[in-house]
Amino acid sequence: MLHAFEAAARTQSFTLAAHELSLTQSAVSRQIRALEEMLGAPLFHREKQKVYLTLAGNAYAREIRVALARISNATLGFRGNPLGGSLNLAVLPLFGARWLMPRLPAFLAQYPDITVNLTTRLAPFDFGTDAVDAAVHFGLREWPGAGLDLLMRERTVALCSPALKAEWKFSTSADLIAAPLLHLVSRPDAWERWFAAQNIAPGEIHGMLLDQLSLSIEAARAGLGVALVPDFLAVAELAQGHLVEAATFAYEGAESYYLAWPETHGGYPPLAAFRAWIGQEKDL
Repeated sequence: MLHAFEAAARTQSFTLAAHELSLTQSAVSRQIRALEEMLGAPLFHREKQKVYLTLAGNAYAREIRVALARISNATLGFRGNPLGGSLNLAVLPLFGARWLMPRLPAFLAQYPDITVNLTTRLAPFDFGTDAVDAAVHFGLREWPGAGLDLLMRERTVALCSPALKAEWKFSTSADLIAAPLLHLVSRPDAWERWFAAQNIAPGEIHGMLLDQLSLSIEAARAGLGVALVPDFLAVAELAQGHLVEAATFAYEGAESYYLAWPETHGGYPPLAAFRAWIGQEKDL
């Protein structure tokens, strides 16, 4: 019944839902009617050859879609690793690529029966709707209904290409005020905070706006401006000389990196294993 309802809600058609599920249109209609009788309320308005969701049906469809996605993910995880378990982990893209991914083989070698499934997310996520067991969170230690393990603090440094530093002759942090500055959508006031921590009043700040930290790093490498970057995420560029510090000041804000998980998942064995492992890894 639920699969028939979800397909009909998504397609707004009993006929299309029947085709998708390899059923007859009447079979889909009967299943949805039975679901409505069980719930005690209509899910669809029916007008001649058309159907569309009621307000209650629309809300129910959103909940059902999330539940079916969780069931599907659980099934795929079990099929992929029937003797162990799976860990669905949401990570910030660059943190996942540069910090977690190089370390993950060590975890999988220690726990070969656990399958780790990764998804990236820039926007905030909700454990109530997102089918993940845990997530890497950057921000304050505030997450109602979630457990949090501190992973690390963050030191943000101003980086640019060697050519740009030579062209602008940066010497002090104040020299950056007139330079082209690169801004992140997710951290719109980062430069204001960086200057304020040094008691510098930069006035109105302009510059290129980017939606991902990886793009900001690449823009800095290309000489398009100065980027504020967590130092541990630019180790390779600094070591290879593709980026240099435009100024020597490193900013430490109130936000940190945390491993977050729903409190209901605290006893889940794959998560417990990952928490123990990453707790040791962050101190290396």
